[in-house]
Amino acid sequence: MKFQWVLIMGIIFALIVAIFAVINVDPVTVNFAFAETELPLILVILGSVLMGGLIIGSVGMFRFYMTQKKVKQLEKENLSLKEQLAEVNPSNQAPLPTRTDYKKTAPDSGGDSAE
Repeated sequence: MKFQWVLIMGIIFALIVAIFAVINVDPVTVNFAFAETELPLILVILGSVLMGGLIIGSVGMFRFYMTQKKVKQLEKENLSLKEQLAEVNPSNQAPLPTRTDYKKTAPDSGGDSAE
């Protein structure tokens, strides 16, 4: 559901930018640090939006990469700790409950034992 809202908001934003850009077609002088040129304002607007999207996308991809790297590290650590626990824990004892087991017994979860 969240993705649908993001998609709808993105489409609305794109329409607003497109309408704004089409209305502003007058030529403007763009001054770069090393050159000066005259471009239609529509190209300046669309170029700015594109560059902003690329910057935001790059930051998002970097954060995603860092998160995936952290997840892999924590999964390795979790596996290592489980192996250590298996060495310490005799095989005749019951294993530790999982998160879903706790959810089933929580009074507010609506599980079987919440009465």
